[in-house]
Amino acid sequence: MANTGNTTGAEAVDAAIANGLDLDGSPIPAAKLNLYNQVMGLESNRQRSGVSNTMRSRIVRIGAKHIAQAELNQMLLDADFAPLKDKEIAFYYGGK
Repeated sequence: MANTGNTTGAEAVDAAIANGLDLDGSPIPAAKLNLYNQVMGLESNRQRSGVSNTMRSRIVRIGAKHIAQAELNQMLLDADFAPLKDKEIAFYYGGK
């Protein structure tokens, strides 16, 4: 089954999950969908500490995949976010 939709960006993944189909058009197994929905349900009920903290966490988690450590750290500082923490550096850049 061929996929004719968008396969880039987080929105594509969210749409695929909502449709129960992987980006290649193959069905996502029910056990995987059920577990994902269960965990996301727990997360949706978690009290938030603020948008800025969530933004920073996402920037670090995703940025570390694409941006060198020193550059990401400087970008965080330039945007008035806290710099990378030692545990983030170890986790995201330790094996690189």
